[in-house]
Amino acid sequence: MEGFHPSLSSPFSYTFTISGAGGSGGSCITTSSSYITPWMDSRIWSKLPQRLLDRIIAFLPLPAFFRARCVCKRWYGLLFSNTFLELYLQISPRRHWFIFFKQKTLKSYIYKNSNGGSNSGGGAAGQSTCCEGYLFDPYEIAWYRISFALVPSGFSPASSSAGLLCWISDEAGPKTLLLCNPILGSLTQLPPTLRPRLFPSIGLTITPSSIDVTIAGDDMISPYAVKNLTSERFHIDGGGFYSMWATTSSLPRLCSLESGRMVYAEGKFYCMNYSPFSVLCYDISSNTWYKIQAPMRRFLRSPTLIECRGKLLLVAAVEKSKLNVPKSLRVWSLQVCGTTWVETERMPQQLYIQFAELESGNGFECVGNGEFIVIMIRRTDKALLFDICRKRWQWIPPCPYTTTTHGGASELHGFAYEPRLVTPVTGLLDQLTLPFQAFNA
Repeated sequence: MEGFHPSLSSPFSYTFTISGAGGSGGSCITTSSSYITPWMDSRIWSKLPQRLLDRIIAFLPLPAFFRARCVCKRWYGLLFSNTFLELYLQISPRRHWFIFFKQKTLKSYIYKNSNGGSNSGGGAAGQSTCCEGYLFDPYEIAWYRISFALVPSGFSPASSSAGLLCWISDEAGPKTLLLCNPILGSLTQLPPTLRPRLFPSIGLTITPSSIDVTIAGDDMISPYAVKNLTSERFHIDGGGFYSMWATTSSLPRLCSLESGRMVYAEGKFYCMNYSPFSVLCYDISSNTWYKIQAPMRRFLRSPTLIECRGKLLLVAAVEKSKLNVPKSLRVWSLQVCGTTWVETERMPQQLYIQFAELESGNGFECVGNGEFIVIMIRRTDKALLFDICRKRWQWIPPCPYTTTTHGGASELHGFAYEPRLVTPVTGLLDQLTLPFQAFNA
């Protein structure tokens, strides 16, 4: 469970460091003769066709791919080969990873005017600290560190989809969004939103031929007040259709958005509504918002919406103190009808007792991706990994890169992430004649 890998360096402008609990910190590629078995005769393997070698390399997980690039010039240049990248897109298996960031308080940006502080995206770049992210591989239970040198200060991660991370400007006003591929170090800007907002909720879904972004709530109706009134949608696809921040239908009355994130599942964006708990749904095809009643809403604590294997799930603690029902952590799945929830998982009671003792009422947040759910306890570095397919719960080791000099660890905020070497759909944005000044890193 603690089999981290030795460090490696990357030829790009970001660092891609790998933790190693069992490694000795030696070289990235081991060529010792002890690894050569009798059947791996170099006279045979050296004559493999290049097309077959490329297919093998395209199947490698990301850390192994970057280590392999150190072998020779040709393998190093694969990342810049259109032929290889096309093959990679066709056959590379999907890997459901997670990416985490240190939690930061955004309240310092509230109502900042243009003459105020210097935390904006321009400013003194020399004094800005390069943002770090922490990749978690649930298959190998391994942590990796990656930096975002191109992302300017004054932006925060807000959503993710198909290997891209969406960053949003922190300052109140019309929002600027950046799409970033952390593996390639690429950065693409979207046009500013129409309405000024404070901390809106962000939804992002990317397919091989389209980009859809929805931003909702926290409309600034005055310099001193916000309300959840409207949402905007950005869309572009390979068919030549695009819509730059068209206003969608109004949000439901008396809705309260606090999580700041949306989840995409089966053609709809979902986000939690608070006081009382319910689920807000935006149907993209019909351009309508509506509410869905949450299961056991009067007894939920720390409810979180996640997407796993194409389904919308709700994860929450249940506390029915006045009834003869044990406290527990449960998972519900939204059914095809779109209004009914069915409980699908429940944390074993003995594990929940241990979990509740560590959590101590501070709350938790969840991130889902593929067959995995990560449950992070707030104000601690403790986290649980649940494998839906294997029905297996396990504690995961803390991220080794977030330990402070005083021995503590930072609280992490996470997103689902699928590492990809190429995201050609962002090329659609280059075809637009955008009415705004281009972003220069």
